[in-house]
Amino acid sequence: MRQELMSLPKTLADDVAKNLVMVANLIDEDPDQAYAYSRVALRLASRVAAVREAAGFAAYATQKYGEALAEFRAARRMTGNVDLWPVMADCERGLGRPERALTMAGEPEVLKLDKAGQVEMRLVAAGARRDMGQIDAAIVTLQGPELGSNSVQPWSARLRYAYADALLSAGREDEAREWFAKALEADKDGATDASDRLAALDGVQFVDVDDDDEDGGDDDSASDEGDEKS
Repeated sequence: MRQELMSLPKTLADDVAKNLVMVANLIDEDPDQAYAYSRVALRLASRVAAVREAAGFAAYATQKYGEALAEFRAARRMTGNVDLWPVMADCERGLGRPERALTMAGEPEVLKLDKAGQVEMRLVAAGARRDMGQIDAAIVTLQGPELGSNSVQPWSARLRYAYADALLSAGREDEAREWFAKALEADKDGATDASDRLAALDGVQFVDVDDDDEDGGDDDSASDEGDEKS
């Protein structure tokens, strides 16, 4: 990105960089604000691929899938890079076009992706199958050596979680519980709610301590009132 910004006048490059930093910092916690910063960067430097990509992710985070897809396509035209292929396919899903996402999953571009990108494409394809009501096909799509590997990779938790969720949707609860547990083992950063899903399957209910305190206080008051009446 720095090299791309070097093509701009220094003051302009600094302004664009500041906005891109804000996009990166806010996109998870405040996607709407990140989107606003991305629009500023886009207005300042629409011919910079990194800006178009950042604008795409900000739009994607706010579920503006048509806009995100347009930005990702622009960034890809500028760079020739295929890394954005899976998220572009997921935009098609967001636009209600799962068939297009599946078509993209079979295109030659997928073969140019690294392992992480190929796994991401598989997740998108499985999601498209589920969008179309093809739950068994979604389960098969997620199966493969990456799913069965004992090696934990950055994408392992999400892949195992998606597989468990698909199994549960198919009514295969015992298998789903096994894979939610495997997802939890791989989820070192808390990227999924696998622990909550496991607890739900085991019938565990979490009680809010504050609610208990409030209820307890009400009970004491009622008891005091009863004592006064007696």
